Formats: sequence, C-alpha cells, structure tokens
Amino acid sequence: MKKAFRKYHRILGIIVCLPLLLTVLTGMLATIAGEWPINLGLSSNLMLKIHTGEIFHLQAIYPILNGFGLIGLLVTGMSMSGLFNQKKRLNTSN
Repeated sequence: MKKAFRKYHRILGIIVCLPLLLTVLTGMLATIAGEWPINLGLSSNLMLKIHTGEIFHLQAIYPILNGFGLIGLLVTGMSMSGLFNQKKRLNTSN
C-alpha cells in the first residue's frame, strides 16, 4: 500500500509543483509590493492576477485545483508517514 501511495505522491507532487510555487511566490510578492515601502518594479495588482489565476482566465478553477492538489499530497503523505497504522501492541505486563 505504501508503495502505491509513494507512486501517487510522486506523480501528484510533480503535477502541482509549478502551480503551487507560482501561487506562493506571487502571494508573497503581492504582499511585499503592496505593504512594504520597497519598490520592486512589480505591481501588486499584476501579482494578484497571477496569484488567483485571473491572468490565465482560470480564476474560477485555479484555487480549487490548487486545493485538491494540496489535499491529495496531504493524504498520500500522511498515509506514508505511518501515523495512522494500527499496530497491535503486545501486552508485556507481568
């Protein structure tokens, strides 16, 4: 079972890597450009358009796909961690 989850986790990680990285970086840059007194030469409005997928005309589905990708990575990662394995412990009380 762990082998299958590793395979799915690896494939899913490759698929969602770029959209999640783009979302994280543009979110950070939009905050920096909008709130900090640093001139990066970037518009916070442009960063937010990229962040929400509006620039690609995917604003209705982009956050949902990012969310499903993250949930998939969490499920496969947690299942591989062994945290939820039901191992029976032997009663060693004397």
